[in-house]
Amino acid sequence: MRFDGVLRISAVLMVVLAAVMVEESSAEYSKMKTKTMKHRNAYATMMYMGTPRDYEFYVATRVLIRSLAKLNVEADLVVIASRDVPVRWVRALKEEDGAKVVSVDNVNNPYRNQSNFDKRFKLTLNKLYAWSLVDYDRVVMLDSDNLFLQKTDELFQCGQFCAVFINPCIFHTGLFVLQPSKRVFDDMINEVRVGRENPDGADQGFIGSYFPDLLNQPMFYPPSNGSILDGNFRLPLGYQMDATYYYLRLRWSIPCGPNSVITFPGAPWLKPWYWWSWPVLPLGLQWHEQRHRTLGYGGELPVVFIQILLYLGILAMIRLARPNLTKLSHRRSEKPPASFQFALKLAAFWSILAAYAIPFLIIPTTIHPLLGWGLFLLGSSTLSFLAATVFLLPILSVLVPSLGIFGVLLVMAFPWYPDGVVRGLCIFVYAFCAAPVVWTAAVRMAAAIRSSIDRDAFLAVKSGESLSPSRFNKWC
Repeated sequence: MRFDGVLRISAVLMVVLAAVMVEESSAEYSKMKTKTMKHRNAYATMMYMGTPRDYEFYVATRVLIRSLAKLNVEADLVVIASRDVPVRWVRALKEEDGAKVVSVDNVNNPYRNQSNFDKRFKLTLNKLYAWSLVDYDRVVMLDSDNLFLQKTDELFQCGQFCAVFINPCIFHTGLFVLQPSKRVFDDMINEVRVGRENPDGADQGFIGSYFPDLLNQPMFYPPSNGSILDGNFRLPLGYQMDATYYYLRLRWSIPCGPNSVITFPGAPWLKPWYWWSWPVLPLGLQWHEQRHRTLGYGGELPVVFIQILLYLGILAMIRLARPNLTKLSHRRSEKPPASFQFALKLAAFWSILAAYAIPFLIIPTTIHPLLGWGLFLLGSSTLSFLAATVFLLPILSVLVPSLGIFGVLLVMAFPWYPDGVVRGLCIFVYAFCAAPVVWTAAVRMAAAIRSSIDRDAFLAVKSGESLSPSRFNKWC
């Protein structure tokens, strides 16, 4: 089967997969009923604008809200949103997701001039508004990257402040329980104004300094009679299972507390909603399964269809233009100068590099990983095929990076590794074995360009001459 035919079949399969995702997501959404009744307690998260990843966090917030609704939690779902959050996003949270949106002014961060301050946390002090939700007895405050495995309403039995120590000495503010209090809220805002000590300049450092003795407090165990405790408590680790624990053993083995909530506190570009997060990080697919069952991918799929049609159009153009592509080159009989030979090699190199960079950059960042990687491989293979045709390169050598990426995805996605160490070793062995293949492909491409120049095949087409079609159909 011809290579362009294989790519067209792959594109059709991706369209079918995308259509199935739309249908299943719609069916799941029609089954999910949002809650409108008033509760004594609330799950809350926050949204603010001003980062390069505002849309990604908006999607993550909607998935979090819908996943909690799907668990039938006995609590209101609240989003603390800064006033500059787009109106259409607020409307979607209210009308489509059943959330209560509380609009707030951004808390001015006086720590932004600290040497260790990370600008992406400049508005995280908005999390302090959780203490202002005085209509509720207890609030569980959440970051949007939490992945709930089961219902956690027993947390509302905790005391005035409860949090998890995922670090031996520092509790994590990605999930904590609080008793709303206007007095505490006003005091916190005043402490921000006077510049209370804050090690990282964000919510983590400020709240940690406000509750400095939490490490000495007892562990929380929910009373069987449903009563509400008084005081501050440490929460069991099962309420904030750091995803990095999973990557070592490839299974959860948290002995203290129910294994209820996964958190992803690592690098921002490896958050679970990015399509490239899986299979690099095995838990990325679990988050996307949650999204598929709740929010779906209706916002991104039109862009996916457009890109598939674009690549199919490029394949059709190549098929029609291949017999005449060489005739479009310069017609000259003299030997091209060395500077032009170098420029030609450089152009071929950048064309191949662009063939892999462009598809990666234009894919919607929060699409499902199976669609994301499929679209990336389709796009990179199509553009590589175009570069190989224009520069008379051996097609198989040009496609080695795509084949290598596909191979490493299979190695990383293999589901039966005993632990993360074995998985890491297998990836290393694959990379070690693949490196000579990649190097050989690069050498063959350079040799193909040099050979074409030496034989005047690329630039010295005489008037009335034509090249054999076999020159364009060679694979290696």
